[in-house]
Amino acid sequence: MSDRPRHPHLPKPSDMFARDWEWSELTAFAADDGGEATMAVVSGRRRQGKSFLLDSLARAAGGFYFCAYEATEAESLRRFGEELGQYTGTVAPMRFDRWEQAVDALLALGKERPLPVVIDEFPYLARATPSLPSIVQVAYGPRRPERLESRTRLLLCGSSLSFMGRLLSGTSPLRGRAGLELVVHPLDFRQTATFWGIEDARLALLVHSVVGGTPAYRREFVRDDTPADLADFDAWVCRTALSPRSPLYREARYLLADESDLRDRALYHSVLAALASGNGTAGRIAAFLERPVSDITHPLTVLQDCGLVRKEADAFRKNRSVYRVGEPLIAFDHAISRPRLPLLDRGMAEQVWRSSRYRFLSAVVGPHFEQICREWVAHFAAPETFGGMPIDVTYGTVPDQAGRTSHEIDVVVRGAVGQDNGVLLSLGEAKWDQAMGMGHLERLRHAAALLAARGIDTSAVRLACYSGGGFSDELRAAGDRGEVVLVDLARLYAGE
Repeated sequence: MSDRPRHPHLPKPSDMFARDWEWSELTAFAADDGGEATMAVVSGRRRQGKSFLLDSLARAAGGFYFCAYEATEAESLRRFGEELGQYTGTVAPMRFDRWEQAVDALLALGKERPLPVVIDEFPYLARATPSLPSIVQVAYGPRRPERLESRTRLLLCGSSLSFMGRLLSGTSPLRGRAGLELVVHPLDFRQTATFWGIEDARLALLVHSVVGGTPAYRREFVRDDTPADLADFDAWVCRTALSPRSPLYREARYLLADESDLRDRALYHSVLAALASGNGTAGRIAAFLERPVSDITHPLTVLQDCGLVRKEADAFRKNRSVYRVGEPLIAFDHAISRPRLPLLDRGMAEQVWRSSRYRFLSAVVGPHFEQICREWVAHFAAPETFGGMPIDVTYGTVPDQAGRTSHEIDVVVRGAVGQDNGVLLSLGEAKWDQAMGMGHLERLRHAAALLAARGIDTSAVRLACYSGGGFSDELRAAGDRGEVVLVDLARLYAGE
């Protein structure tokens, strides 16, 4: 965006939870007083509230909102003409034979003032008309009079992250045309607790381990059914995520169906099942599936593009990476639901949950807690907590040749100290299901000594213990002496 003066932002709707930054960016784009038409691309997985955001923007600014669905080109053009005619108040529906005419009609809307124009679910239109991105490119040509004389603020939105990611990359026709690229992410774990109305931090983390930060899961999917307390959590899981009567029960499978690039869905589900079973490297995933590594390289790449899998580089072994499921509901589904679908379909949720609860705590909540700890460091911890501003937060593996083993470090923090970037600030261990004691601190001290012996500067390192089960008195005393940073659930959800 340019440095041109902007109109004051439109007030955020009172029924919109959070999304302050997204609303600010969208309203600034819509009200930009530049003298030519501009374009934005908005993406994000389904159920995150993109359509609500954009429809609210159009309503607040008096703009035009069109939501596409799967249809032929002719039907989409007919619907588009009908809705545009209703918006402009024409006596009869507007008729377009080609998308070139329709896009020019949108440019004409912005003759008098900056005006947001939203095309939601743009991938549906582009699949029926593959040339549509090129048509928009031509319409937004830098010297085209229709663009120079318009102040239409066109926002293209879509839920297919792989498609939307390609829209502005590489050799795409629209590369270089967008003035704003906005991804609507799930709510963070603190926002999710507030959104669900959960004050108990332990309960909030358990719920987040099932549904993540997708807003629609509370209202549309479980109809505001929130666990009353920790004692109600098991029953809540059975009546929502494990109940065939609940939309949440099949949602994880539909998340894959939303992505058109996933051709062999059985293979993609198998890759996710391997990840949910604790197989985090390409080699271990391939062995789990009994396939060569070359067969799973492409599925892993596509799943990353879709935002369903994330890849994390080892902080101390740059040639090694691990893959993790990026959506909690998918991790829950593959670890708990899919192995027992025949029983769940017969309404045996309670029996399945009783036999699966331990696996949930170890295979789902445990890794999720580690990720929440990394997110806390990256987004909520005060700079003084680790003696610098965190820049990169990941995991790491420290080889121990003398002990013929290696040490997994759950939270590795690098950051900025003064003018130095990339300083190793912290090594941390996270345990969801047990109280931590001096043995955990000694293990971290040993790992720090091994790194120092390899020539890595550990002079700024602060050791940290993250626990969902509390700390021993001896470890708390070490924390009081400044020997270790202690982070419990209360601090994760409310502290710095």
